[in-house]
Amino acid sequence: MKKLFLLLYILFIPKSKAQEWVTPIIDGYGKIKYSKNIAVQPDNNLEYKIVYKITTSETREGINKGLNGIAHAINMLGCVNIQNDKVKIAATIQGQATTIILNDNAYRKKFGKDNPNTEVIRLLSDYGVDLYVCSQATAYKKINKSDINKNITEALSGSSVLLNYQLNGYALMQ
Repeated sequence: MKKLFLLLYILFIPKSKAQEWVTPIIDGYGKIKYSKNIAVQPDNNLEYKIVYKITTSETREGINKGLNGIAHAINMLGCVNIQNDKVKIAATIQGQATTIILNDNAYRKKFGKDNPNTEVIRLLSDYGVDLYVCSQATAYKKINKSDINKNITEALSGSSVLLNYQLNGYALMQ
């Protein structure tokens, strides 16, 4: 009888009790499961200054893993109502990740389809994330300025972005 009760309980647990994946700020990207009952929550008294180094071409949830990580962080902060004026994020895109900065036309010519990162790049940019591409990497990969997504800024190098931001108090995330 106990086994039957337990089985029925498990089968009919209300869905509202199940923790759902959410994307409260960057809609559709960087999903998280949030719980108020977990330790080390984001702190509303802090200013979040983060610089990302994106070098991988690996994907997660259909987009570049590094871009997904930025969206995930923003969604995490948004779950505790940290406003975007307290969040300053920059990212350098370089190495194997460089091609994610291509606009749809250039990406289509190279890979035969639209860039799956275009929308998340736009959403991150709209939020206020400063996205840079290493001009050394674009030169090496023979990427023309006209092929770069309009929400991406060329920087002298990925290293110059990382150095400048870290020296200005940004925490490095990789």
